[in-house]
Amino acid sequence: MTRPWEADPDARMIRRLGRSPQALGNTNNVQGCPDIWELENGDIAVIGRDLTAHYADRLPSEAAIDDDERLVVIPRNVLISAKADIPDA
Repeated sequence: MTRPWEADPDARMIRRLGRSPQALGNTNNVQGCPDIWELENGDIAVIGRDLTAHYADRLPSEAAIDDDERLVVIPRNVLISAKADIPDA
């Protein structure tokens, strides 16, 4: 069965949504840069910590993680700083 949506692995990152990890104080410029990026096809890429294994058995009944998906966690300030860059519709 085909899925209604599929990620395009060839889509390029075109713009950061929100402030940089450095500006938010979320990186030491050596390891880790939680971030949100818009891709050229309009999809969104999220860079965060992979906590799939930690949440897999605690998901709400209406949530699911497929074998080729990961649950990532980003700092709250990353999403809040991106709010102005995310269209309402």
